[in-house]
Amino acid sequence: MELSEVDLVLVQEETHRGPVQMALEEIAADRIAAGGAGLVRVFRWEPSTLSMGYGQDPETVDWDYCANAGIEVTRRQTGGGGIYHDNCGDISYSIIVPKAAVSGDLLTAYHTLCEPILEFFDVIGIDAAYAEREHPSVYEPACFLRDIHPAHDILVDGRKICGNAQYRQRDAIIQHGSILFDLATTDHLGVFNNPGVDRDRFESRTATITELVDISRAEAVEALTNCLAEWSNATQGTWAETEITAAHDLATAKYASDGWVLGEATRTRSD
Repeated sequence: MELSEVDLVLVQEETHRGPVQMALEEIAADRIAAGGAGLVRVFRWEPSTLSMGYGQDPETVDWDYCANAGIEVTRRQTGGGGIYHDNCGDISYSIIVPKAAVSGDLLTAYHTLCEPILEFFDVIGIDAAYAEREHPSVYEPACFLRDIHPAHDILVDGRKICGNAQYRQRDAIIQHGSILFDLATTDHLGVFNNPGVDRDRFESRTATITELVDISRAEAVEALTNCLAEWSNATQGTWAETEITAAHDLATAKYASDGWVLGEATRTRSD
């Protein structure tokens, strides 16, 4: 099977709670396992959310800060550090395709599925590229401060603007990523428990779309959606009502539960 032969559905930017966003990815992978279409989508987090990495220690989170700021906390299926997804400052995407359609090793898979993301940066006039070398970690629990890897981190002049991650679920590859449209530095640092990094250090490590080009968030989302559509040749569509219902049920039972978010012994990956 070639990626060009895969039946894909494009879902325009949608807004859900963090646990629901994570559940929808699992639902899409189940659809593939049942012989259904894959998915490409752009999405937004409401309210702003900290998505913890799969193995991240809950003690690295400042729970009081998150509660006082109205920031929800969930946990991803992918590893790495926590990512603060600001409702306005973050643009997220998912690509969910059959494993059989992406050949090669993990690096090849990343570079295949990041093609429309790099094209997006080119379209909006930002010279972004994979990291040419590894950069050491500044603060391991935070995605945008941990070590930078050439396989999946996208930089502008040495500063990270986009992080990407993958996991496998049954017959599917799920890749998702976070693009920094704007930088809410106070919240990016505040969600973590004593990161020991000041604003200048954080901002020197990251880059945003707003500082580099004059474009609105809506225009950036449209450009990203168009790049995903052209790359995937996907048919525009929506979630089935049954899938939305299943995602909300799964979010309640899993992605918003203390057992998943806080507990390690009770947390198992989907497979």
